[in-house]
Order: sequence, then structure tokens, then C-alpha cells
Amino acid sequence: MKFGFQLPTGMEGLIVPTPFFRPVDFMSTAQTGEQLEYDSVWGNDHYAAQNYVREKYGTSPNFFEVLTILAAVASITQRIQLGTSVLVLPMRDVVLVARQVATLDQLSGGRLLIGVGIGAYKEEYESARPELSHKNRGDILEEGLELLNRLFTEDGVTFHGNTYNVEDLSLHPKPVQSPFPLLVGGHQKFGIDRAVKFGQGWIPGWRPFAELREWIEILREKAAVAGRDPQEMIVAPQFSCLVGRTQEEAILRYQQSGMVGHRVSLGYTGRDPALALENNLIGSPESILEQLERLHTYGVDHLSALSFCVNSVSEFNEQLYFFAEEVMRPYRRAHGIQTPAK
Repeated sequence: MKFGFQLPTGMEGLIVPTPFFRPVDFMSTAQTGEQLEYDSVWGNDHYAAQNYVREKYGTSPNFFEVLTILAAVASITQRIQLGTSVLVLPMRDVVLVARQVATLDQLSGGRLLIGVGIGAYKEEYESARPELSHKNRGDILEEGLELLNRLFTEDGVTFHGNTYNVEDLSLHPKPVQSPFPLLVGGHQKFGIDRAVKFGQGWIPGWRPFAELREWIEILREKAAVAGRDPQEMIVAPQFSCLVGRTQEEAILRYQQSGMVGHRVSLGYTGRDPALALENNLIGSPESILEQLERLHTYGVDHLSALSFCVNSVSEFNEQLYFFAEEVMRPYRRAHGIQTPAK
């Protein structure tokens, strides 16, 4: 199992305070993560804050553009993979995204992982893409995924959809990686169907562990029915994380973090905020290691974007080190893993 952590590119006000990371913090933290032997570093993608965030802070948070941050990170790192968790594809011009992704995969030497989704917040569409706020974002996402895959693998692409249209278009350079690892997000079961049809993997947000196990089995089964190798599908769920010296300390610090209010704001997605504490990586090193063993047996390949539940940059750095030393390295020792997978 691989381990990745989330840079707070678009998390101010939602999960962490505002202001939070400065540009230099993204660079130094990514380098530290590589030195600590994390497998991957991720960024998320937001455009406009939820209403409760603007009301709480009286200002708009800083949302950094994720692909730009990853390009900067690629230039100062050598090994660590770079990911989006997730890129809100319907908000973007897919042809431009294809060029950005192919270029960044070339610049990084094939280290890119692109998770995509429809986005969780209606406020984002109402503010940044109001013409799409009442359209079916799932349909737009599927069109975008089909077009991305064709641009990455074909020349002379002609595509006429309800949202995207190209005529005899070729993309060069193409990504280094083939097939390119597109990971499809989503908190509902139809995200699994999209992952099987369009992606190389599935990057859901947290789900109750028992449900996650069931859904991974469904993913493998559907991949087999579709004629794909089930074991080649990457399973890369996202979890929030807070490691404490004791279970009680971790829970108390989590309850004092912005993640709690964020979970409540997303209750409409069908995930009960009351279940979040026990179904994320919140606790002592021993308890989190037990959870990792469960996730390993379920078939999780990559903890894709650990979001540390903290209230300061110093706490973020503390968690980055603490998780690496007390959780990640003991897990690897127990499984005979000496170095990060490349």
C-alpha cells in the first residue's frame, strides 16, 4: 500500500484556517514529504468557498491552482508522485487540461496521477460557472473523461458532445505514462461504473470501512465483467488523518479542528458526519496501524491524499513527520517494504 498526503491547495476555511500555507510552504512541505519517503503528494481543486466559510471568516480563502502548484513541486522533487484529489473536471476546458496534464507528466518524468470528479459544492458552480449550475455534472464529467482518454491515445480526434467538441485534433506530446492513470472520484456507487469505464482507478472520499470493503469488491467484479484485469484497477481512497500520542489526544484534537464543520457541511452527500471519526485515520499510532491492516485486506492500493486535521502550519508539519515515523514506517517494516514504490 502506498502513502500520499494532501497539500492544502484549496482547503483554507474548509478544513484549515485562513490564511494558511504561503507559496514557499507548498515547496518546502513537498520536499520534506519526499525526504520522509511518502509515495505521493496531492492537491485539491476549489473555485469558490462555501457560504458558511465566507460567513465564518468574513473573507474569501486563498485557493491555489492545483496543476500550477504540482508543476512547481515537480521541478524541486525527483521521485514522489504528484496527484490531484480531485480535479473538478466539469469546471475546466478539457482540451487545455489534456495539454496541461501531458506536459506535466512529461516534465515530471511520468510521475503524475490525475484524480477527477464533479465537485461537491453548488456554490462553486453558481459563482464560477453559473451556466452549468443546473446541468448534469455527471454527464459533463463522462464526456470529459472520454475526450481526455482519446486525446491521450489517438491522433486526429473528432468528438461532438453536448459540452465538448473538437474536430481532427491531435495532442502532442502525449503523457509519458500509457495508459495514463486517470482516477475517477465520487461518493456514490455510480462513481465505480465511471472508474471501470473511463479510468485506471477509483479515488473515493471516505466511506464507512465495511461499505468501502463491499464497494471495492463491486469494483473488482465490474472490472472483470468489462473485460479488464481487476487487480490493475487502482483503489485510492482519501481519508482525513490525525495521529496522537494517545487515542484520547487524537480525538480531542480532531474535534477542535475545522474538519468537523466541513464534514457537517457535506452531510447532504449521503455520508453521516457522526461516522467520520471511526472511519478515518484518527487515533494513536497503534490504532491507525490496525486500521491500515484492515484496509490492506480490503484491497486498498494507495492512501491517496491524507488530509491532516490541524489548525496551524506547525501542526501540519508535526503530523507529516509523526505519521511517517510512527505509522508509515512501522507498516512498511511489518510488510517487508524497504523503500517507497517507484
